[in-house]
Amino acid sequence: MRTVPYLDLADTAFDVNSEEVHTARDDSWYAETPYGWAVLRYEEGTAVLKDRRFQQGNARWPAQNGIHDGPWQQWWAETLLSLEGDDHLRLRKLLGPAFRSGAIARMRPQFQALANELIDSFASRGEVEFVSEFAEPYASRILCLLLGLPDDEWPQVAHWADDLGKSFGINVRHDLPRIEAALEGLTGYIEKVIADRAENPRDDLVTTLLHAHEEDDALDRRELSVALVFLAFAGMETTRNQLGLALQTLLRHPDQWALLAAEPDLGGRAVEEVMRVNPTVTWVTREAIEDVDLFGLAVPKGGIVQVLSHAVGTDPSKMGDEPGFDIRVEDRPLHSGFGGGVHHCLGHFVARTDMSVALPLLAQRMPDAEPAGPGEWLPVSGNTGPVRFPIRFTPER
Repeated sequence: MRTVPYLDLADTAFDVNSEEVHTARDDSWYAETPYGWAVLRYEEGTAVLKDRRFQQGNARWPAQNGIHDGPWQQWWAETLLSLEGDDHLRLRKLLGPAFRSGAIARMRPQFQALANELIDSFASRGEVEFVSEFAEPYASRILCLLLGLPDDEWPQVAHWADDLGKSFGINVRHDLPRIEAALEGLTGYIEKVIADRAENPRDDLVTTLLHAHEEDDALDRRELSVALVFLAFAGMETTRNQLGLALQTLLRHPDQWALLAAEPDLGGRAVEEVMRVNPTVTWVTREAIEDVDLFGLAVPKGGIVQVLSHAVGTDPSKMGDEPGFDIRVEDRPLHSGFGGGVHHCLGHFVARTDMSVALPLLAQRMPDAEPAGPGEWLPVSGNTGPVRFPIRFTPER
């Protein structure tokens, strides 16, 4: 009888991008974990994300960590991430117009100006702590721009979003007091913004969503508040983390860094390639809504399946002769960094656009950049990324 690999995803020292995972993938398309089964290969992983016999499994995350009540558990259950069926489709339809690709693409010049402004602040020094001096202010100020928030209030919004981002970490139960304090602070702030836009409409995302709020079958104020708080923390935290992971990956491949500087139009492809090999969302969760025969694996109703993003995205059986990192490759299979199926990330145009703008500018202005030490990193599980990432380069003159 074949032995199924076991991967301890609950261990904060476990690396879901490690050779241990690759070895398990060679042996089996799935592994057992403390959080259900982990899917390790591309074909099976993409099939799960599209399979209507599964729903988004994140609704179970609080209970999996022993959290059964309280304001965070209640809020989590109301987010788009946790809702299913008609409730999910209705909210997605109402929120969707604010994230259309054309509207986001028109903001590219503002994203470019912001990226250059931030680089200007450290370019002459020849060194930067990338998270605090670029990734966090860039992600946070773009979020403020989208929501129509005062630019100078980004540090407070970022602080709340950072603490609320611990919702996705495997230490969520330990971090719950900080998470709930951040939820209270950010919710109060967002509700004041909603009230202001109701009286003083502007050309921003909050006003756009308030118009939807006033139509039939529309968002009520609680739904709008929950959605905007979720957007504020998820949009900031994931972009900040993914930018740090992008630099980590590109600096390990100096030829790719130089190529990106020389051909900035490759910025979009660089984003996709980084998210394939080094995603901040290290697994995507699904829950069976009925008994499922999954390629011979019996998954009972309520069973949890985790699609491991890096393992799936680097599966040599799908990536062909060049499974490594190369921003010139045009026909990569779609990665799972933005999820999949009906729960595909609503804000993916924002993330794709702001990162595709920032990465070429960083490569052009820091051509010989390299890590200035190991930095400090979140566990490579759940949602991961850098806490601190010092970088050195030749100063601009």
